[in-house]
Amino acid sequence: MRPELHFRAMGTTCSLFGDGDLAEGERWVRRIAARITRFDEASELSRLNAAAEWIDISSELEQLLRASLRAFEMSGGLVNVAVLPSMLAIGYTRPLEQGATAAHLDQARSTPLLPNVLNVRPGRARLAPNVRLDLGGIAKGWMADRLAASLGDHVLVNLGGDLFARGEWPVAISGKTYLLCDLGAATSSTRKRRWGDLHHLIDPRTGLPSTSHLEEVSVVAKTALDAEVLAKTVLISGRAA
Repeated sequence: MRPELHFRAMGTTCSLFGDGDLAEGERWVRRIAARITRFDEASELSRLNAAAEWIDISSELEQLLRASLRAFEMSGGLVNVAVLPSMLAIGYTRPLEQGATAAHLDQARSTPLLPNVLNVRPGRARLAPNVRLDLGGIAKGWMADRLAASLGDHVLVNLGGDLFARGEWPVAISGKTYLLCDLGAATSSTRKRRWGDLHHLIDPRTGLPSTSHLEEVSVVAKTALDAEVLAKTVLISGRAA
């Protein structure tokens, strides 16, 4: 049997299988997660959220911000990382293991168009005033792709359902098993991260949790990041997508 490693990070279960230094893979996930968490005021993402001016950023955060702008375009604006104010308004103010806080839905607003409020230059970025980002699933998909590429020729990286299979791997998706080879997959769901009538998938057009009536969407694509963006786009769009 090939080596495997399981651990908790980014509020979810992460699993690494196959070749390469899996322990170093876990350390890399934890390092990047610490930089981009919104729950630590000292994180690199939190400093960007608070700045409202040009600041220096790491190459990793720059790549994630550019990926976020691409996701916005790819989804027709339905995947928009500038939803953090809405996240706070629905009570998602801390890791959900600690429980949601009181919701203030009257404070939720439609999300500004990301290209209008986020500027990225080599090594630098700027947000418009009062704009704050939550990189969420974009980060998990991006990280799964990067980690799989660095670990070896036959690896499976699964970061909370955002995964990339390098080489051939059997993967269970929505109760069925598929053989993936050099492909990414992602599942977007309102079934897990929810409390009462609320859940964490925000429709940026309203600033409120999606009401498309789809509860779960799984997508296989060329990369984990593309799969993440497509799954979320379909879930928010609804069956008409």
